[in-house]
Amino acid sequence: MKKLVLALKILPAVILLQTLFFKFTGAPESIAIFSTLGVEPWGRIATGVLELVGAILILIPITSLYGALFISSMMIGAVLSHLIFLGISVQDDGGFLFALAVIAFMTSSASAYLSFMKSTKNKRA
Repeated sequence: MKKLVLALKILPAVILLQTLFFKFTGAPESIAIFSTLGVEPWGRIATGVLELVGAILILIPITSLYGALFISSMMIGAVLSHLIFLGISVQDDGGFLFALAVIAFMTSSASAYLSFMKSTKNKRA
């Protein structure tokens, strides 16, 4: 069970950390996404900073619940942005970025749930 919990924290952190390179270097895909949303460049940079904060928080045991909730919230925004404005496939990526957002949402949500259950169990004991 401990390995599953650890994987549920590491996976969304890795997804967010690997996308930082594209956001902070101004990769064409990132510029296209945030231009379509009408928030380029500040939205791209701010999102990158927030994702970095979430990735750090989820990996620190005492803040992992908050990090997981924070990441889940951001990924709801990412998924909705794809569904409403961007489409599933962005610049012919076959839905890869959308899939990463869904995976990050699912794993961070599961991590938040398990962290919450663990914290409430410890308070009852």
